[in-house]
Amino acid sequence: MLLGGLRYLLPVIEAAHRHGIHVITVDYLPDNIAHRYSDEYHNVSIIDKEAVLALARELQIDGIMSFAVDPGVVSAAYVAEQMGLPFQCSYESACVLQDKSRFRHFLAENGFNVPNARGYDNADAAMRDVDYFNWPVIVKPVDSAGSKGVTRVDDPAALPAAIAHALECSPSRHFIVEDFLEKAGHSSGIECFAVDGEARYNAFYDQIFDNEAINPYTPSGELWPSAMAEAKQYELKSELERLFKLLGVRSGIFNVECRVCTNGKAYLMEVSPRAGGNRLAEILNHAADVDIIDNEVRQAVGLPLTNVHEPNYRGHFAIIVLHGEKAGTFVSLDIDPAFEREHVIERDLWVHPGDRVSAFTGANQSLGTLFLRFDTREQLETVLNHPSSFILIAVQ
Repeated sequence: MLLGGLRYLLPVIEAAHRHGIHVITVDYLPDNIAHRYSDEYHNVSIIDKEAVLALARELQIDGIMSFAVDPGVVSAAYVAEQMGLPFQCSYESACVLQDKSRFRHFLAENGFNVPNARGYDNADAAMRDVDYFNWPVIVKPVDSAGSKGVTRVDDPAALPAAIAHALECSPSRHFIVEDFLEKAGHSSGIECFAVDGEARYNAFYDQIFDNEAINPYTPSGELWPSAMAEAKQYELKSELERLFKLLGVRSGIFNVECRVCTNGKAYLMEVSPRAGGNRLAEILNHAADVDIIDNEVRQAVGLPLTNVHEPNYRGHFAIIVLHGEKAGTFVSLDIDPAFEREHVIERDLWVHPGDRVSAFTGANQSLGTLFLRFDTREQLETVLNHPSSFILIAVQ
């Protein structure tokens, strides 16, 4: 059973079918693309864990996954625990990881590097705590992904508006306020595959952002391998494994957001028992020599894992998240032909000329993705520093 119906699930469905596995997709949006490729679809909300469990028991499923679909992670963990199925961690651990406020508290209690942070369900309580924080601060929903509802606040007078925005994007109507951590170099992440609680595969990546976008905290691309210093990568991997031990992690894929800050400290910002969005696992199957999608399917149904080790890269790779700078009508995507022949390994455009598109306020407003390959990091950065010389998105 796959929770959700986004296009991120298509390679999972393909991998499952290679193993002869019957695939059931579940969500409340019957027009989602993944339902066209699964063997069976059921209209059930993936955030209703009891309804998902009832359906799973009725269908006698052998495995469940919420691959790159953040809202379904807690339900998937709950169903797996109730039915004795494989999952990355326990239901309780998933609840800790999926709630930013609980996660920050857990990190602080166990001696991890963590910013000052507090969770709230109303603006008045947060306003009473303005002196607790080292300004500026970041305001986020505790339970949303893709940078939806995230605002940097430099002045306490702007805090109520940021809180209102976060609450609009929070299914539970809870938000977190935390110190803004000034990064050194890139914001970073890890697409990690754990085996029996060991962080066996760690694909560190650098995030890039479009400072002209309405939400400058939504990643507009990712780069491999990361430019992060090896010593900091080792430190973060060690802290990730310590976290896995405390949470009783088993096997499976995790998406991690992390950063090294100007204070010299390395931070685990978010750790989720699912694949990352923006098709991270897909490009890694091009970029390196481990098939983490196939292994995630295997672990979900109890098949033996194969060839899980640190990635060996075949060059320098990037995902470019195609997006419009404004809301309007999509006109065209134009890519320099020579650049496309040499560097584009996959072009996936999700809109058509004449479609209405939204401004880039979150990952769900993407127009598509480009997978790029280069021989050197210098080539890659030349393109990223001047993307409009090679790639032009027209929105009227």
